[in-house]
Order: sequence, then C-alpha cells, then structure tokens
Amino acid sequence: MRSHPILAARIARTDLETTRFGFATGRALGSAVVRNRIRRRLREELRVMAPMFQPGWDILLIARPAIVDAGQDTLAAALRRLLSRDGVLGGSES
Repeated sequence: MRSHPILAARIARTDLETTRFGFATGRALGSAVVRNRIRRRLREELRVMAPMFQPGWDILLIARPAIVDAGQDTLAAALRRLLSRDGVLGGSES
C-alpha cells in the first residue's frame, strides 16, 4: 500500500489489457455530497492522466479526510506520485 497525507493506494498487477480503478470514500469524509464530489474530482484527474497509464493494473484509491480541503493541484500531484512509483504511469501525455 502506497500512501500520501490525502490519499492511499492499493496497487495490484493483473494480466488484463486495461487498468482499472476503484474508490473508497468512507463516511469520515463527510456527507454523501462531499464523498461524491471527491469521487468526481478523482475521476477527472484520472481522465486527464489516462494516456499515461500502462495496461494491467488494479488500483484502489482510498481517500483520507485531508482530501476534502485539498486543492485540485495537490490532488493531481498526490495521484502522480502514488501511481508513478509502481510503474502504473509510463506513457506520454497528449
């Protein structure tokens, strides 16, 4: 498990042609509105980074309470840091 103050990631290698993501946003983050907003923000950053994903990974992103107040730039930096360590990111960004 990789971790960052606003986000943690569990990463597993698979034999699939795609990279799959799951999100864990617990009640400690806030109401359903807050949790849904966090998932939307995560999906948007992953959409931007999609051209760089290497195939064959399953990734669970676990949101921590500090993510509620974090800016989008901080979120993007945390995701890049967590995903680049294990080789999930590798392609060129378009």
